[in-house]
Amino acid sequence: MAVQITIDLPEEVLAALHTVPEKAAHELRLAAAVKWYEAGLLSQEKAAEVAGLSRAAFLASLGRFGVSPFQTTADELKAEVLRG
Repeated sequence: MAVQITIDLPEEVLAALHTVPEKAAHELRLAAAVKWYEAGLLSQEKAAEVAGLSRAAFLASLGRFGVSPFQTTADELKAEVLRG
């Protein structure tokens, strides 16, 4: 089940971004999905779903936001290697 969320934006914002409401909505969904993924709140799969993209397309979009597709820290990797 999907939930619809409505956000009011001043028309000047769309003009400043040189975009239309539909594209702005897509960009907001993608930005939220990327941020929630980066914060560790969503998996790649769920974040891609929020963004309305395939997982591969979502991963390709992460670079635009400067976010790595790898969310494991160096300490976590080290601990995993030591366990293995």
